[in-house]
Order: sequence, then structure tokens, then C-alpha cells
Amino acid sequence: MTKMTKVAVAALLGLAVVSTTASADVNKGKKIYMKKMKSKCGFSGAKFATKHTQGEWEKIKGAGKFAEEAAKICPGLKLKDKYINDVYDFAHEYASDSGNVPSC
Repeated sequence: MTKMTKVAVAALLGLAVVSTTASADVNKGKKIYMKKMKSKCGFSGAKFATKHTQGEWEKIKGAGKFAEEAAKICPGLKLKDKYINDVYDFAHEYASDSGNVPSC
């Protein structure tokens, strides 16, 4: 292998690792719901996620109103910005039209 090919492969591998760790995580969102949101909401994560379809969750997140919608569903909830992407991934994964059911 040439030196240039080795550098290109290393850069591609590095980029793959960085992009994976920077993305949100469904399981992390589930844990955040269980620890930070369930007591405020008073119901399971499955009930929270099924309040909307996947398309509706996408529109809400795209409009930048995910935290507001979560507060409407769970009165008194103030979702920190650092949790929004993970909780969104959780809600999107287990939305009413997804066919998936979380274990929380």
C-alpha cells in the first residue's frame, strides 16, 4: 500500500469514529427519559413516544420546538439542550407508527 492510501484509509476511519460518537443515541435517550423525565411525566416512555408519529416528531424537531412539545406532554418539564437530540431519537424510534415498543 502506498503512503497516500494509508493516510486516506486512516482519515476515513477517523472520520467514521468521530461521526459515530457525535450522533445521538436511542438508548441514551431512553436512559434520560427514565432518569430525568419519567417522574415529571408520570407515565412510561412508550406513552410519551407514541404521542406523535415519526413524521410529526421530525417536523417538531425540524422546527426547533422539541423541548416545547415535551413540556406540553409533560407539564413542568424543562428539557436541557444537551438531552434534546438523544430524547428525540428515542421518541422517533418508538413513535406511534414505528411498530417498536421500548422497555421502559
